[in-house]
Amino acid sequence: MPRAGLDRATVIAAASELADEVGFAGLTMGLLAERVGVRTPSLYKHVDSLDALQRGIGLQAVRDIGAILTRAAVGRSGPDAVRAIAETYRKWALDHPGRYAASVRAPRPEDEEYQAVAYEAVQILFDAVAGFGLTDERAIDAVRALRTIIHGFAGLESADAFQMERDPADSYRFVVDMLINSMRAEAAISGPDTAPLHVGEGP
Repeated sequence: MPRAGLDRATVIAAASELADEVGFAGLTMGLLAERVGVRTPSLYKHVDSLDALQRGIGLQAVRDIGAILTRAAVGRSGPDAVRAIAETYRKWALDHPGRYAASVRAPRPEDEEYQAVAYEAVQILFDAVAGFGLTDERAIDAVRALRTIIHGFAGLESADAFQMERDPADSYRFVVDMLINSMRAEAAISGPDTAPLHVGEGP
């Protein structure tokens, strides 16, 4: 990348790709400078610090996640939406491990831009579980559970922790359907009488 082509956006983009290669924790200004073909001090014309660089990677990652989840959920609701979001989110996390690690850092309370972007991304998950008719508190529980499943499973899978012969994708779908069944059962306690799904069934 030529020096003349550098701006903040291209620096963040290059850093994001590098983070996927070396790990978010392994990203340094020196490595990034080498990647874009400048001396390290030149990077500070575009980002103030490593912390600012990490914030930029995380912010863009959350935007990207929001965009792909929105596309995945279009025209879907209830179990179908949850499955589509879970599959899309997992694939993105596995394909972009550095960016994913950046995205799960909570934004600082004073960072209004980051807070707004993070809220929009999480709201997609709330919209997906809204079709189950859960109470507000249980909807929060369900979204947290969904995020936990995605984060935990993708983390273990990316670390090659699943060594048994069964395809991790099949196990992942099983776990997601367990959550769907739980949400349907919970909604049935105080809402419409909706029987839990069997694993692999449609909505």
